[in-house]
Amino acid sequence: VQLQASGGGLVQAGGSLRLSCIASGSIFNLITMAWYRQAPGKQRELVASITSGGSTRHVDSVKGRFTISRESANNTAYLQMNSLKPEDTAVYYCNARLVPVAFDYESDYWGQGTQVTVSS
Repeated sequence: VQLQASGGGLVQAGGSLRLSCIASGSIFNLITMAWYRQAPGKQRELVASITSGGSTRHVDSVKGRFTISRESANNTAYLQMNSLKPEDTAVYYCNARLVPVAFDYESDYWGQGTQVTVSS
Protein backbone atom coordinates (compact mmCIF):
# COMPACT_ATOMS: atom_id res chain seq x y z
CA VAL A 1 0.00 0.00 0.00
CA GLN A 2 1.30 3.44 -0.96
CA LEU A 3 0.04 6.97 -0.51
CA GLN A 4 1.08 9.60 -3.04
CA ALA A 5 0.47 13.22 -2.12
CA SER A 6 0.75 16.15 -4.51
CA GLY A 7 -0.36 19.72 -5.02
CA GLY A 8 1.80 21.74 -2.66
CA GLY A 9 3.63 24.86 -3.66
CA LEU A 10 4.27 28.52 -3.02
CA VAL A 11 1.31 30.88 -2.92
CA GLN A 12 0.63 34.40 -1.69
CA ALA A 13 -1.55 35.03 1.32
CA GLY A 14 -5.20 34.86 0.32
CA GLY A 15 -4.51 32.39 -2.44
CA SER A 16 -5.63 28.79 -2.89
CA LEU A 17 -4.12 25.36 -3.34
CA ARG A 18 -5.58 21.92 -3.77
CA LEU A 19 -3.79 18.91 -2.37
CA SER A 20 -4.43 15.40 -3.65
CA CYS A 21 -3.68 12.02 -2.09
CA ILE A 22 -4.05 8.71 -3.89
CA ALA A 23 -3.95 5.43 -1.99
CA SER A 24 -2.87 2.49 -4.11
CA GLY A 25 -2.14 -1.16 -3.60
CA SER A 26 -4.04 -4.11 -2.17
CA ILE A 27 -6.61 -2.31 -0.05
CA PHE A 28 -9.52 -4.21 1.44
CA ASN A 29 -11.15 -1.42 3.42
CA LEU A 30 -10.15 2.25 3.31
CA ILE A 31 -11.64 3.52 6.54
CA THR A 32 -10.47 7.11 6.96
CA MET A 33 -8.31 9.53 5.01
CA ALA A 34 -6.83 12.60 6.59
CA TRP A 35 -4.41 15.46 6.16
CA TYR A 36 -1.89 16.42 8.80
CA ARG A 37 0.65 19.23 8.76
CA GLN A 38 3.89 19.97 10.50
CA ALA A 39 5.41 23.41 10.65
CA PRO A 40 9.09 23.94 11.54
CA GLY A 41 9.63 23.46 15.26
CA LYS A 42 6.07 22.30 15.86
CA GLN A 43 4.37 18.99 16.34
CA ARG A 44 2.40 17.37 13.57
CA GLU A 45 -1.27 18.25 13.82
CA LEU A 46 -4.44 16.92 12.29
CA VAL A 47 -5.90 19.34 9.77
CA ALA A 48 -8.91 17.45 8.45
CA SER A 49 -10.26 13.93 8.12
CA ILE A 50 -13.00 12.15 6.22
CA THR A 51 -14.53 8.74 6.80
CA SER A 52 -15.68 6.21 4.23
CA GLY A 53 -19.20 7.44 4.90
CA GLY A 54 -18.26 11.02 4.13
CA SER A 55 -18.21 12.44 7.65
CA THR A 56 -15.64 15.20 7.96
CA ARG A 57 -13.69 16.96 10.68
CA HIS A 58 -11.67 20.15 10.33
CA VAL A 59 -9.43 21.70 12.95
CA ASP A 60 -10.80 25.03 14.17
CA SER A 61 -7.97 27.05 12.61
CA VAL A 62 -8.97 25.99 9.08
CA LYS A 63 -12.76 25.84 9.36
CA GLY A 64 -14.41 27.88 6.65
CA ARG A 65 -11.20 27.98 4.61
CA PHE A 66 -10.20 24.33 4.01
CA THR A 67 -12.41 21.52 2.78
CA ILE A 68 -11.57 17.85 2.71
CA SER A 69 -13.31 15.62 0.18
CA ARG A 70 -12.97 12.11 -1.10
CA GLU A 71 -13.51 10.00 -4.21
CA SER A 72 -14.01 6.55 -2.75
CA ALA A 73 -14.02 4.83 -6.14
CA ASN A 74 -10.48 6.09 -6.75
CA ASN A 75 -9.20 5.94 -3.16
CA THR A 76 -8.40 9.62 -3.46
CA ALA A 77 -8.70 12.44 -0.96
CA TYR A 78 -8.43 16.15 -1.61
CA LEU A 79 -7.80 19.16 0.55
CA GLN A 80 -9.05 22.40 -0.97
CA MET A 81 -7.29 25.26 0.79
CA ASN A 82 -8.65 28.77 0.29
CA SER A 83 -7.78 32.09 1.92
CA LEU A 84 -4.38 30.76 2.82
CA LYS A 85 -2.42 32.47 5.58
CA PRO A 86 1.32 32.51 6.31
CA GLU A 87 0.62 30.41 9.40
CA ASP A 88 -0.62 27.63 7.12
CA THR A 89 2.95 27.15 5.94
CA ALA A 90 3.96 23.57 6.69
CA VAL A 91 4.66 20.18 5.22
CA TYR A 92 1.30 18.52 4.64
CA TYR A 93 1.05 14.77 5.05
CA CYS A 94 -1.62 12.46 3.77
CA ASN A 95 -2.77 9.70 6.11
CA ALA A 96 -4.97 6.69 5.55
CA ARG A 97 -6.31 4.24 8.07
CA LEU A 98 -7.09 1.03 6.23
CA VAL A 99 -7.19 -2.74 6.20
CA PRO A 100 -4.97 -4.25 3.52
CA VAL A 101 -6.08 -7.34 1.60
CA ALA A 102 -5.33 -10.56 3.53
CA PHE A 103 -5.10 -8.69 6.84
CA ASP A 104 -7.69 -8.59 9.60
CA TYR A 105 -6.61 -5.41 11.34
CA GLU A 106 -6.32 -1.75 10.39
CA SER A 107 -3.12 0.24 10.17
CA ASP A 108 -2.06 3.79 9.49
CA TYR A 109 -0.21 4.65 6.30
CA TRP A 110 1.50 7.93 5.43
CA GLY A 111 2.36 9.77 2.26
CA GLN A 112 5.69 11.46 1.68
CA GLY A 113 4.57 15.00 2.51
CA THR A 114 4.15 18.02 0.30
CA GLN A 115 5.40 21.50 1.14
CA VAL A 116 2.93 24.38 1.32
CA THR A 117 4.46 27.83 1.67
CA VAL A 118 2.30 30.92 2.03
CA SER A 119 4.05 34.26 1.63
CA SER A 120 2.77 37.43 3.24
